Amino acid sequence: ISAFIVAILVLIWALHFKTSFIPHSHSQEALVYSVLHPLLMVIGFILVSGEAILVHTWLPGSRNMKKFVHLCLQGVALGCGIFGIWTKFHGQDGLVANFYSLHSWMGLICVSMFGAQWLFGFMSFWHKGEVRTTRLKVLPWHVFLGLYTYGLAIVTAETGLLEKLTFLQTKGKVLKRCPESVLVNGLGLGLVVLSSVVILAAVSPKPGNRKNMITYSDSKHLSH
Repeated sequence: ISAFIVAILVLIWALHFKTSFIPHSHSQEALVYSVLHPLLMVIGFILVSGEAILVHTWLPGSRNMKKFVHLCLQGVALGCGIFGIWTKFHGQDGLVANFYSLHSWMGLICVSMFGAQWLFGFMSFWHKGEVRTTRLKVLPWHVFLGLYTYGLAIVTAETGLLEKLTFLQTKGKVLKRCPESVLVNGLGLGLVVLSSVVILAAVSPKPGNRKNMITYSDSKHLSH
């Protein structure tokens, strides 16, 4: 539900209030790239990666199937993140002119960490050459870095929303109390709720694991 609300809010903002995304060049191509940036980074990167994190929770099937779907969804999210950054730096000003804010710095760091995490996960868990003991050792780090990178993506999106809204209000294009300001603030709150749900679901014990732990505890008690 939280992911659906975030998707609806970012779609309304990017498509209904698209005049806020008109670049300096005023070209139609630049406008399309400017609108694509929030759509790709929120829906393609954050929402898809969040679903990938929870694959082992909601997807039925074998462990290998879940790992394959997790890898594919994270690959889609990585592709959307890379293309989303490319759309932002594709303007006439170029890469250097756009790489000045905390949001841009965090965005590049986040996508770079995400790509490294994807390769790390592929080599450690999907590649058949790794032994089971190695996988068990790197699993806690893989989970930690995955959740950390996801949280960093949420924070990066929040700084982007704040930067965009502050810029629009400073230029007088958007009032401090208007439907667009309320929508952007609501989108920011929606991302906070979404991240809380995803991280809580990811770290919560699975029903099967709890059952196995209870069974193991009972058998151990009986043996004593």
